[in-house]
Amino acid sequence: MSNFLKVHLNILKEQKFVYPEVELRVLLNKSSNIDKEIIFSNFQLNQINCNLFNIAFNRRIKNEPISKIFNNKYFWKYNFFVNQNVLDPRPETELIIEQVLQHYNNKKQKINILDIGTGSGCLAISLAKEYFKASITATDISSKALEVANLNAKKLNCLNRIKFLECNLINCHNYYDVIVSNPPYLTAKDYQNVSKDVKLYDPKIALFGGYDGLLYYRNLASLLPKIMSPSSLSFIEIGKDQKTKCIDLFEEKGMCCIDIIKDMQNFDRLLILKKINVD
Repeated sequence: MSNFLKVHLNILKEQKFVYPEVELRVLLNKSSNIDKEIIFSNFQLNQINCNLFNIAFNRRIKNEPISKIFNNKYFWKYNFFVNQNVLDPRPETELIIEQVLQHYNNKKQKINILDIGTGSGCLAISLAKEYFKASITATDISSKALEVANLNAKKLNCLNRIKFLECNLINCHNYYDVIVSNPPYLTAKDYQNVSKDVKLYDPKIALFGGYDGLLYYRNLASLLPKIMSPSSLSFIEIGKDQKTKCIDLFEEKGMCCIDIIKDMQNFDRLLILKKINVD
């Protein structure tokens, strides 16, 4: 192994990175000058842009996520622009796309979709790419997040198909066929204990759900019955220990949970809700 690799691996180990070899390989490949993947066994310094690598490496050892350093994060089928104004899209949130596709398998249907708390726009844009006749509205309380979402929609050629609104949840009472949301759900204790990567470089507003983590679920429970028809479905991401409390909140407001979807770690991660029909 070259001295260059040894020096940088030792620094990562000293900084207590859990997988220093993986970290270094990713940084090398993100800084690459060549088309094929860089591996340690035959690494040559001329394979990378040294200036780009040094900047990225120095940012990474300060715990800045690689996604924020290089301003991109892969979600569903697409590469999204991200920065410190938006939460990095998480793999578990792809469950929402999967479940919408299962329940609405005709991609040519004209459905009204609402994404509450769109952040980077990953859900709204991914659904726009799947349902090309859908009418999509995406809201966020953060104007800076909406700037990122607009940029991603333009980059992925669906800006003219998504209406972005700056508001807390949504201010109008139109009916929507599909409602999706990954709201902030960390408790005060959860937020206190998150990693430096998250606490320093993801926006608190996208993570912190009030003292008990349920603030936005209470708001959603009050809102959803007003904007859903009897045939509408809502797909709401939850924290790993919030299933029972969230279901209770929604049932109190006239909603019923028709399915609970587990993530890859076997945590309850997604509630699928419908409105209770009142005769």
